[in-house]
Amino acid sequence: EIICVICFQLLMLFKGFINKIKKVCESVCMHCGKLLLDESNKQFAMAVKIKDPKKRFNAVWSLCKGKMICETDVAVDGEWGNDQKMFSRGGCGNTQPTIRRDGLKLTGTWKKDKNYEDSDQPERRVLTPSEILNVFKHISPEDSTKLGFNEDFARPEWMIVSVLPVPPPPVRPSVAVNDTARSEDDLTYKLADILKANAQVQRCEQEGAPQHVTSEFENL
Repeated sequence: EIICVICFQLLMLFKGFINKIKKVCESVCMHCGKLLLDESNKQFAMAVKIKDPKKRFNAVWSLCKGKMICETDVAVDGEWGNDQKMFSRGGCGNTQPTIRRDGLKLTGTWKKDKNYEDSDQPERRVLTPSEILNVFKHISPEDSTKLGFNEDFARPEWMIVSVLPVPPPPVRPSVAVNDTARSEDDLTYKLADILKANAQVQRCEQEGAPQHVTSEFENL
């Protein structure tokens, strides 16, 4: 059996999943892919016990989205509740960005820490699909399950479009215009447009075209 696919020159965020992609980015560290909270947080421990995956995802996201640092160590109440012990949770210690959606793009804003002067502007840049894909690939199976994903059928990185299956001609037959003339199906024309835009992106990169020129074809 032959399967035909279109391989993209650049990765794309799937339009139907972009809101969920944003929520996953707000729930995990954008450097190491680890969940920003763990069971040492009582509310988080209750959230991951929710059976319904969709409700569990929203509960975990609502708790993690306000966490702006991937902590390396956390304090846990001792046996008698009046002393605290520190244990390592395996975080990287990096500051997390505030993520905003801008059309079909996600932007991140990193606030400067106390070591920087007040006049320093926060770093703001677009989160590229390849960057997001790399983070999602580092999400462990355990964290993926806590987020409500099914490890066998729905990994987080699968929401990033890297290939596009092409339906065979029987699925997109030609359309009769009149008694004698026929025209290709609309889907065929759109697939051709995707191939042309993909070729233009590749040509622009090879020729070293300015970024704004390449972006025009990326956003088609």
